[in-house]
Amino acid sequence: MSTATESETYTAVGRRKTSVARIHLRRGEGKLIVNGRPLEDYFPTEMLAKRATRPLDVAELSGQMDAMFHVEGGGCVSQAGAVSHAFARALQKYNPELRSALKKAGLITRDPRMKERKKSGQPGARKRFQFSKR
Repeated sequence: MSTATESETYTAVGRRKTSVARIHLRRGEGKLIVNGRPLEDYFPTEMLAKRATRPLDVAELSGQMDAMFHVEGGGCVSQAGAVSHAFARALQKYNPELRSALKKAGLITRDPRMKERKKSGQPGARKRFQFSKR
């Protein structure tokens, strides 16, 4: 089992839609900082905070790791997904044995769904202009 020394920092990038989250993870007392603010203050609802920290719960490391995130792009739900993805990737670097548990929970796989582009001759991606027979 490979464990970290106190000074070792693990970095990773997580993405979801147009959001990008960069993480710096190290052993500590459980401080989670997102863009200079505590994680609970940054995400407006408890559901989003839980979604962002789910990899810690799956790895059973809650309260043992310090993480600093830099998140940009997208909305709050997308950012929570990006934070979760970055967390899972960093925990996998920290301890490769956690990969199977994180993979089984679906946290390592990047969600490929993106917004569909607008096409020319249409008001949106799928919507058509109103058709007039006469």
